[in-house]
Amino acid sequence: MAEAFNDKTLSADKAARYAEVAQEIASVLDGEANVTARMATVASMLANSFDHYFWTGFYVVDPAKDRELVVGPYQGTLGCLRIPFGRGVCGAAAATGQTQLVPDVHAFPGHIACDSRSASEVVVPVFDGEGRLLAVFDVDSDRPAAFDEIDQEWLERILGATFSS
Repeated sequence: MAEAFNDKTLSADKAARYAEVAQEIASVLDGEANVTARMATVASMLANSFDHYFWTGFYVVDPAKDRELVVGPYQGTLGCLRIPFGRGVCGAAAATGQTQLVPDVHAFPGHIACDSRSASEVVVPVFDGEGRLLAVFDVDSDRPAAFDEIDQEWLERILGATFSS
């Protein structure tokens, strides 16, 4: 596995690794106010820290289109350009404001296959400090059931700390 932070060796324990990455993200972003820079950094650092991540990135709420997401900073193969609220896993997270933890994307009603190799997914809504939906953070894996409650908990923590404060 490629380590994300120069010569730093990350823990093999998933929860401990998330804690280490969360601390590194906070350190790197300290003082950076630009939302795009923050999103690009989060996507890059997380994508390079976990073997089970296949596609990692943001779909941003498009202020020019009613209830539509547009692809934002990401790591991985080509992403879908636009996703309506309520459609697929990302659209479900945007419409409900709730994290979607999906062990089998092919069984998810209305799943959008941006890359047919994706097998499981976790999508976390991203809110600003006033509780407005900014984006959703989407992580796909080419492995079935690759994500669990540890991924969900830590992604929610990292995204909350990065964009809500």
